[in-house]
Amino acid sequence: MPDPLEGLAEVTPALELALDEALRYLATLDGPLQPPGALDVLANVSGPLPEQGAGSLAAVRELAELSNASATRASGPRFFHFVTGGTTPAALAADWLASATDQNSGIWESSPLGARLETVSLAWLRDLFGLPAEWGGVLTTGATMANFTALAAARRWWGERHGVDVDEVGLAALPPVPVLSSGYIHSSALKALAMLGIGRGSVRKLSRDRHGRLDTDALEAELRDLGGAPAIIVANAGEVNAGDFDPIEAMADLAEARGAWLHVDGAFGLFARATPEAAALAAGVERADSVISDGHKWLNVPYDCGFAFVRDPTLLVRAFSLDAAYLPPPGEERPNYGFMGPESSRRARALATWATLRAYGRDGYRAMVERHLALTKRVAAAVEEAPELELLAEAKLNIVCFRYHPPGMTDEAALDELNRKLGAMVLEDGRVFFGTTVYGGNVAFRPAIVNWRTTERDVDLLVEVVLELGRTLTG
Repeated sequence: MPDPLEGLAEVTPALELALDEALRYLATLDGPLQPPGALDVLANVSGPLPEQGAGSLAAVRELAELSNASATRASGPRFFHFVTGGTTPAALAADWLASATDQNSGIWESSPLGARLETVSLAWLRDLFGLPAEWGGVLTTGATMANFTALAAARRWWGERHGVDVDEVGLAALPPVPVLSSGYIHSSALKALAMLGIGRGSVRKLSRDRHGRLDTDALEAELRDLGGAPAIIVANAGEVNAGDFDPIEAMADLAEARGAWLHVDGAFGLFARATPEAAALAAGVERADSVISDGHKWLNVPYDCGFAFVRDPTLLVRAFSLDAAYLPPPGEERPNYGFMGPESSRRARALATWATLRAYGRDGYRAMVERHLALTKRVAAAVEEAPELELLAEAKLNIVCFRYHPPGMTDEAALDELNRKLGAMVLEDGRVFFGTTVYGGNVAFRPAIVNWRTTERDVDLLVEVVLELGRTLTG
């Protein structure tokens, strides 16, 4: 088939085929998380670019077979790795419409629909998280680019405090940007700092213990030693190994007293604000200068989606604006979100975000978060009851940090090796899916519960599989 136009009649059959195959895939989400032989299947995907195309139906059918044979069931209820959510029915359907309508939501003129739904979605999210209504915001591809966007606003602010437009002339003539955080700072924030030219090495991690908890006195001393010079503080709402939180309220006090910028990385922990049961963990978020979160975690929308909020929205425009003869003029009243974030051409991810919030509302998300909190406590209780398991940290939110620790085994190096082997076995087994981490110097597991489908049976299986496989290793 030499020209896509010749396949015009295949549009409807191709979409119908995609629907049938998607439903077939979704029916497998309770099965093995990594289909047997998946890597062998993928190894056979190769060869040169075909001279003659196979046609839409043949290509979609081949892709569907490949997906069913090798796609990780990451959207299923037993995927507990990487704090990854699923896709709610409303978000999934809306994402299909986003592809079908193929809106470029970078400027209002190209998609009033995308721009308007992004504006409404951001307002609803601010409401859900208890952030001030006057804050600005923008949807991004995920937490990394949300951190990049918010920290770009912080960099802009920092440069202005030195009398320099860093987005125009760069950082070369300025001193290093002081960035202060706890040991909880996430690699995505470090990556964002590197991309912004601030540098990973600019971060001073002020920890009071081996887990990375913030040394508040050290933070105060660092700010005092700066003598009033501007600084950026990064607070963490939801640490990735145990779900712990920095003392955001105390950090906000110090930021206000010393004139520092407070940024909160709440990739999943910001959703603690969705329920009174956990809101106190993230107290003080509304006092920050910028806050981010990740949509494909607890919001349960498809990859890719994140959101960045900034107290002063003009900083985003000054950092990311575009100027070309064919584009709207800077400062136009209608929202042009391509002027407020790193992407100029932008997928209309607002459709899925708006649809899931419209479908389930505040009560639906509160109920889901509270259900996940209960499931997390259930797993933590099961871990504490099992003689072979050791809970390594309090389960404050939605992560259970634990390890396999047979009674009487005291050699830490041997325990680490045992848990590494067990982690590999869990992934190969495929009934549940989570990997290993290092917490407080110990190799451990850190399953996270954020998928809207997850039930008690799913989390009970998590503990059952670890005990079953662990016992095969220890006899």
